[in-house]
Amino acid sequence: MSNYVEEFCWIGSQENFADTPNIFQLNDDIMVGRYGGNSNVGQFKNEDGCLVWLNKKQDWEFAILLDSHNTSESAELILGQFTREKSKIKHVLSMPTNHQMFKRLEELILNMFQSEEFLSACRKVSGETACLIVARKDKFIWWFSVGDCVLYLFHRELAALGQYQLNQRQFYEWIGQINTFELDVPCYTLGMRELRKGENRLFLTTDGLLECPNEPYVNPMNIYHSFSHTKDEESIRFMLNKIKDNEVRDSTTIISWKVAISKEATKPSN
Repeated sequence: MSNYVEEFCWIGSQENFADTPNIFQLNDDIMVGRYGGNSNVGQFKNEDGCLVWLNKKQDWEFAILLDSHNTSESAELILGQFTREKSKIKHVLSMPTNHQMFKRLEELILNMFQSEEFLSACRKVSGETACLIVARKDKFIWWFSVGDCVLYLFHRELAALGQYQLNQRQFYEWIGQINTFELDVPCYTLGMRELRKGENRLFLTTDGLLECPNEPYVNPMNIYHSFSHTKDEESIRFMLNKIKDNEVRDSTTIISWKVAISKEATKPSN
């Protein structure tokens, strides 16, 4: 499979995609959409970042989405740390799917963020970043969130009940120069959710998509319906062009993929 790509890593300081929406696709499975904002309203840099790993044989995906402020140094620091710990993380994701596997992943990430070496490095960077980490294995999704990046789960059964968003945006939380993990009690959000039978779409985004002028996507239902009648790449490109047309200044990064689940999901007894 010559076009098979199972790893991707990018930081906005490498290429900012100002005025130019860009879509990158990993192995026909995962879409990464990037837009650096409109230069005509003052945008001149992109401080987002992301990392994606997948393993189809072991049935998992792992993604990190970053939205930094001031400079991209904090995002670069986190991506470098995870790259160094890649073998340990992939080993955990290769374990049998159960609560202990996700618990091990949580412990590994907390140990990374709370190590004195990492904390010391954070004190030396300029700026800080929101950080959303997502892992999917089998029919379960797990997330670790600091700050205001957003994770959605789109499924027709959940949409019928008006449920789209998994995590809640938390303001005044970051990692870097200003650091949640320097507090006496570190603050972050964890979650786990069972995916429903059928097609599930996972959708991660930085806040540029939501805080665009005229707010075309502040309601997650509009994101959900964007995928109703077009291919995934076309849907994401349409969203990025929509915020471009609305003269968004902030950068936007999107990670999205579909997961088909054949196992039954939890249902009420009656």
